[in-house]
Amino acid sequence: MVNVVAAMKPLIHGLVKLAGLSPQTVEIEPGTVMNFWAPKETKPKNQTHTADRKPTKPVVVLAHPFAGDGILMWFPQVLALTSRYAVYVPDLIFFGGSTTSRPDRSAEFQAECLARGLRKLGVEKCTVVGLSYGGMVGFKMAAMYPELVEALVASSTVIEMTESIANRSQKKIGISQWSDLLLPETVEGVKFLFTVGSHKWPWLPDFVYKQCLQA
Repeated sequence: MVNVVAAMKPLIHGLVKLAGLSPQTVEIEPGTVMNFWAPKETKPKNQTHTADRKPTKPVVVLAHPFAGDGILMWFPQVLALTSRYAVYVPDLIFFGGSTTSRPDRSAEFQAECLARGLRKLGVEKCTVVGLSYGGMVGFKMAAMYPELVEALVASSTVIEMTESIANRSQKKIGISQWSDLLLPETVEGVKFLFTVGSHKWPWLPDFVYKQCLQA
């Protein structure tokens, strides 16, 4: 059986490329790389160089939630926005192909990597749109780099995930630890994740959820 998630990627990537974006890998520092979908004309000569051409449109950065791939999350918005904005879609560290050898797992580190990557792509000012985890990273980035972040749009998020907020949220959802929700190991676990993270999640056959586990 064809994996639906894997089968969608070539189509989505093709549409995004037609909209003027290309996949780009930026070396933030030795041992740390961040993947972006970014305007083709701003592509650096290589991973370690800064882009020769800066974006000519207002820049919008779309920061994804706790999900596997930024462009799968944001591609409808990319297609809607590229005519008026220079759109940048990162894979945050530990998502997609973005990796690091550093032990840091904080939102501050994510914000630092995102800001450094954008600057290497020639971005001087931007509006950050963050959903859930991406919103927390956006708040950190706005606080740490006010000269870079002109505006922030955040949805379904908090400024910072404190222990008290985490405990209340876990109790409300009915889990003992976040990995129970965010790293499901069963079909029922995937269903629960999508139900919690969505408003009126539609019915889907079990094989779709099985393929999500395999993706």
